[in-house]
Amino acid sequence: MKAMTLPPFLRHVPWAMLVPLTALVLFGGAVLHSAAGGSMSPYAWSHLIRFAVFLVMAFAISLAPRELVLKGAYPAYGLILLLLVLVEIVGKVGGGSQRWLDLGFIRLQPSELMKPTIVLALAYFYGLLPPGMVGSWRALAGPAVLIGLPVGLVLLQPDLGTGLAITFGGIVVLFLAGLPLWWFLGGAAAAVVAAPLAYFFALHDYQRNRVLTFLDPESDPLGTGYHITQSKIAIGSGGVFGKGFGNGTQSHLDYLPEPHTDFVFATMAEEWGLVGGIFTLLVFGIILAWGRNVSRAAPDRFSRLLAGGMTATIFFYVAINLMMVMGLAPVVGIPLPFMSHGGTSMMTNLICLGTLMMVDRWTRKGSSQGI
Repeated sequence: MKAMTLPPFLRHVPWAMLVPLTALVLFGGAVLHSAAGGSMSPYAWSHLIRFAVFLVMAFAISLAPRELVLKGAYPAYGLILLLLVLVEIVGKVGGGSQRWLDLGFIRLQPSELMKPTIVLALAYFYGLLPPGMVGSWRALAGPAVLIGLPVGLVLLQPDLGTGLAITFGGIVVLFLAGLPLWWFLGGAAAAVVAAPLAYFFALHDYQRNRVLTFLDPESDPLGTGYHITQSKIAIGSGGVFGKGFGNGTQSHLDYLPEPHTDFVFATMAEEWGLVGGIFTLLVFGIILAWGRNVSRAAPDRFSRLLAGGMTATIFFYVAINLMMVMGLAPVVGIPLPFMSHGGTSMMTNLICLGTLMMVDRWTRKGSSQGI
């Protein structure tokens, strides 16, 4: 009798990444169950349903033909940019920011969609650019406009965290494209010089308070430093093995703000301790290492830059959130991928993973061609 074999589509699914990812999402569902006081509603069920829905979307993205992706790069960028303009005109206000479009069946945050879209647009740009022009001004002028337009619109909302995420993804693509290193060093030096001016003249009052809180959270532990102080207490009190599932006090007694979104890692660490933290970091390491390998294996510049930029976008989410909850970065409202409750974050990160699976499929089929 012949041994059972998987269909060709399933054989090429990156199970070594998807199985740990699913375990992380289920673990996140357990943390959200606890954050809701021991109930699957309102966080855990919606978290798991969103993952299932957007995972199907990721598989659909992974099947996209390369030619269609190339043709759609700039139109997709233009569409999201138009949506960002519409946010400024008719966008809904929530939490003091104007970031959403109410489409009736969903509240869409276009700035989230711009994170993977900017990577796609820049990868297409450098895929077309002759290698000999990488060191010329043309290699920087166009991408500067592509990055600057959406970042400017996002900062008007205001949403500094998303603006930084879009900028980070764009800069990573520029770096991977091979632009001269001294351009990046010069940009970093200019940013250091401009930082004081931005602090006094560009940031809003609440954003300046976040910077001051980051520098000295203990100066106002019951005011602006409350979030970081309570987060550190929750993480530290978990010890090695945690207080036990459902036994966290910081979140259950409402000491920890946003225990189901921005500070979900602190909620997890209090109940699951260092062991839970290591598991979480290990799974993110597996996902990011897989994304790096997909980028390295891609046979042409467009595919390499696309995969590298998508991996960097996921990395930004993870790194900034973990640094934020541990007091190593200002609180900027970046959720933890696949664990925090939130549809837009889940959608964006699964778009990134779907794109990585798509590039991986191109590579496996050997159909990638230079453009």
